[in-house]
Amino acid sequence: MTSDLSDWPIAAAMLPFPNRLPDGTPLHEASAEQWQPLFQEIAEAGFDRVDLSDNCFRPGDMSNAQLDALASVIKSARLKSSSISVVRASVIDERHGDDHLAYSHRSLDAAARLGIGTVSIGLHRPLTEAQRRQLWFWTVEGHRDDPDDRAQWHKAVTRIRELGQHAAELGIVLSLEMYEDTYLGSADSAVAMVEEIALDSVGLNPDIGNLIRLHRPVEPWLEAFRKVLPWSNFWHAKNYMRDEDSQRGHYVAFPAPMESGLINYRQAMKLAVEAGFRGVICLEHYGGDGLSVCAANRHYLRDRVLPACRHVTPGASRVRQPRQE
Repeated sequence: MTSDLSDWPIAAAMLPFPNRLPDGTPLHEASAEQWQPLFQEIAEAGFDRVDLSDNCFRPGDMSNAQLDALASVIKSARLKSSSISVVRASVIDERHGDDHLAYSHRSLDAAARLGIGTVSIGLHRPLTEAQRRQLWFWTVEGHRDDPDDRAQWHKAVTRIRELGQHAAELGIVLSLEMYEDTYLGSADSAVAMVEEIALDSVGLNPDIGNLIRLHRPVEPWLEAFRKVLPWSNFWHAKNYMRDEDSQRGHYVAFPAPMESGLINYRQAMKLAVEAGFRGVICLEHYGGDGLSVCAANRHYLRDRVLPACRHVTPGASRVRQPRQE
């Protein structure tokens, strides 16, 4: 938990980086010497923290020796590992749910070895072939969790609670990423799930950016934030420009810098502080020079948004906030 807004933990996601070397070797199987330039690049962009997004690295599939080597490389780049984001590994996937559950447990163990206090998971599935063919994958509908399937809902609650208990034993917080058409796909559903899990080690990742980018009607971003921020303990933050003409059924969205998009992060961050949020902010961006956009977003938060939050009275969160070094 940070008490100084000027030192709020803001991390770079690894979305802009490929997960394989030019010869096809998975990045997490490469050598420390091959990892070094990547983390040095993140540091040179102005970051002091990095989120180990598993679209790039898969800590849950790395040996202890590999994890120790990774920790050494990150430290040598003068970075800290703030979090692990496990993506597209739904524990209720009909074919791979058992494997994803085991992988999520291993990711928690990896986080503990790396000294990381936050692990984010979600219920979203791998991209379909149709989604992969699109410039922006969110313009094509993917898998939908059945809102009327109470057995599947209960399975999600049970398995996430199991992970949350493991996280608590390790002194880690588990965060659930909001994502369209899953049981975490709306503010009400996400809050209902974390309430039913009923562990203070389990909170929400209020990635409302995943929702406002949809080319269809969406719930107002401010209303959604007001509902989920009291339950939030980690934050994938990004923004999108959005245009709507509901009478014509016209909805368009595309990535934008944080200060330029639909979400007013100055307002959202004030609400977060007021709600007791003290978690890591992990900056994401799709398209173009994503790292540079994230670096500009970091300056925006540090120089303009966080100073404005000093006048906000901090509240008490509904869930435990992560430890910060």
